[in-house]
Amino acid sequence: MKRKNFALFLVLLLAMSMFLAACGGGGESGGEGNGGESGSGGSDNVLNVTETQDIPSMDSALATDAVSFNTLNNTMEGLYRLGENDEAVEGMAEGEPEVSEDGKTWTFKIRDAKWSNGDPVTAHDFVYAWRKALNPDTAAEYAYIMYDLKNAQAVNAGEMAPEELGVKAIDDKTLEVQLENPVPYFKQLLAFGTFLPQNEKFVKEQGDQFGLEANTTVYNGPFTLSEWKHEDQFVMKKNPDYWDADAVKLDEIHTKIVKDTQTDVNLFETGDADQIKLSSEFVDKYKEHEGFFTVKESSVFFLRMNQEGNEVLQNVDARKAIAKGFDKKGITDVLTNNGSVVADFFVPEEFAEGPDGKDFRETAGTYLETDVEEAKKHWEAAKKALGQDQVTIELLNYDDDLSRKVGEYLKEQLETNLEGLTINIKQQPFKQKLDLETQMNYEMSLAGWGADYLDPMTYLDMYVTGGAHNQQGFSNAEYDKLIQDAKTTLLLEPEKRWDALVQAEKILLEDEAAIAPIYQRSRAYLKNPSLDGVLFHKVGPDTTYKWAEFK
Repeated sequence: MKRKNFALFLVLLLAMSMFLAACGGGGESGGEGNGGESGSGGSDNVLNVTETQDIPSMDSALATDAVSFNTLNNTMEGLYRLGENDEAVEGMAEGEPEVSEDGKTWTFKIRDAKWSNGDPVTAHDFVYAWRKALNPDTAAEYAYIMYDLKNAQAVNAGEMAPEELGVKAIDDKTLEVQLENPVPYFKQLLAFGTFLPQNEKFVKEQGDQFGLEANTTVYNGPFTLSEWKHEDQFVMKKNPDYWDADAVKLDEIHTKIVKDTQTDVNLFETGDADQIKLSSEFVDKYKEHEGFFTVKESSVFFLRMNQEGNEVLQNVDARKAIAKGFDKKGITDVLTNNGSVVADFFVPEEFAEGPDGKDFRETAGTYLETDVEEAKKHWEAAKKALGQDQVTIELLNYDDDLSRKVGEYLKEQLETNLEGLTINIKQQPFKQKLDLETQMNYEMSLAGWGADYLDPMTYLDMYVTGGAHNQQGFSNAEYDKLIQDAKTTLLLEPEKRWDALVQAEKILLEDEAAIAPIYQRSRAYLKNPSLDGVLFHKVGPDTTYKWAEFK
């Protein structure tokens, strides 16, 4: 795109954003905007927050998304949960585990704790939940995250019975876990949602309704889900039977589902929300507000390009043309305007340190930087190979405010820079979009991925051949071997393992352009100044409310 046209596009975009903000009503309803008391806080000890999407599932074996994992994190508890600085702190596990000399056998003591229906939490609840997640009949997308458990992959493939999984209840309060190989981050991994326990009797009583309503789910965490009005709001109440209930200060958390930031701002200004996310057009207005802050996350947004059944996206030149053919800074500087950074990578910045103490990004390179001239060359080569002058690709997208803007921007950029390309946008509600990706019923998709644990593997093993989250038909034998080696034979050789992960990312991006990275997300927030103790995580769930309070 010519610079003149690009500048005009940004000016029009900003003007449109201001117009929409003004038409939304209530943008100035709180007085001067940068000061004054806002939020409901304190008096009734109820926290009011918002989400852009409803909860797809409260079944920990089936959950795959940030909203589900956030809610599970605050209503359920595994052996561990994440505390400050993403350290694993005690949950259902009491005291330090006993670990064998070879690091492959871990024995945990289960504390005295109750489910919200009064049943005791036992070691059997973990055995049942983990076997369920790996049972191929469950079709759990996140089953692969448990492959460190002995026989897990074979169980998930249907080659072994779930009873042969390396987990057993020695008694009601003793859980023994066997691993295929020692895992340096295993304790933290156990805080991830797929490793949560489930009450077998209750789950079977609910049948196919388990996890779909507030009253068809049972809880053992700091809060219980007391109300769930789909596509409207859900309410969490303090769990009086939680083992550490004295640490929980909030009585309730009300989450309203809001898809546009203007409504969020209105709710904050009228005192009906205590913490909201801000989109770009509101950052400058509120950045001096006492409750304004930003959080740099590990989430990376990118374009999935489905190679299965799509002749154009099977062509590596076409994929490189798309990946290089749009200005990423237009997104981070204008559309997000919240500290998000351009991503010429998949493993994020300031995330994981290698054995040499350096951040992964210091060791690895950058890939698929914006280069419109290079993109045009790749595009012409692709069209020639395909024998096509005109190409139409459908872009699957979320239906929230920011995603709509990013989708329109990508369409304008790619259609301008790649002659003969037409992008048709298909916006879908969150759950439906995830379902379409799982079914691989799409061509190109705007997607995001956040870390599950503090290691580059949480990004890179997504794209092994046939991986549950591959969801785009990518396959490379050399890539598969590097990932497999990094999970097994190289675990005791950290320098070689790190190098294998660096090489794998290079294959994924520079060689294959399997995905097109766009940006690493930061988020701008506005909160009630008296709200304290909300933890924001780089891995697993986004937030923990266990220690939140109004001061």
